[in-house]
Amino acid sequence: MSAAAIHVRDLHVAYGSVIALSGVTLDLAPGSVTGLVGMNGSGKSTLFSALIGMLPGARGEIRLLGKDPAAARTAGLVAFVPQTEVIDRDFPISVREVVMLGRFGHLGFTRRPRATDRAAVAAALERVGLTELADRPIGALSGGQRKRAFVARGIVQDARVLLLDEPFGGVDAVSQTLITGVLRELRDEGRSLLVATHDLAGIPDLCDEVILLNKRILFHGDPATALRPENLALTFGVAP
Repeated sequence: MSAAAIHVRDLHVAYGSVIALSGVTLDLAPGSVTGLVGMNGSGKSTLFSALIGMLPGARGEIRLLGKDPAAARTAGLVAFVPQTEVIDRDFPISVREVVMLGRFGHLGFTRRPRATDRAAVAAALERVGLTELADRPIGALSGGQRKRAFVARGIVQDARVLLLDEPFGGVDAVSQTLITGVLRELRDEGRSLLVATHDLAGIPDLCDEVILLNKRILFHGDPATALRPENLALTFGVAP
């Protein structure tokens, strides 16, 4: 447990002539929540894509619990909760079934859920406060409720590293409180979480440390220092 859960060295990503990330280096410890803060276009989503091995052109070293991204995904060590999900509101899939998708890597040859899979889904739904809505169509949920369902889907993967891209975007106060509590519980269970967020006010309550990103890492350290006006001004490209 002394090794970094997320280890990145000198990561560079470019889309043609456009630099998305330059020289990104970081180590995140197990049992921690790290906030990832930056303006739109600062490279947050690119960093997530690189961490899950979806950018073959990325240059640099990435290790998740000592494994390269592809091996970490195969081993079920990493789960990603994206910022947005494309939902067909008319497609008849329930909240329970959406969360069960997170168990795909645990299912046997028949790909049929077993008692352990159903128990994991039920526990995750309870954690995010959606037990009573488990059989409701996912398209019938509010934005905050859907986000909680996708967090539950990430939980049931039983990954040790969780990457969450804007889990508080467009959610109501109840959902934000529930999600924050769940993420803290996951940290206390020894998981490592990297959470992209624009909710600066909620950072002290959630995060152990913060990364300020604008194509490169501008700051990596404690939340109080990260939230100083001069550091936020540098991050968001405005005069202090």
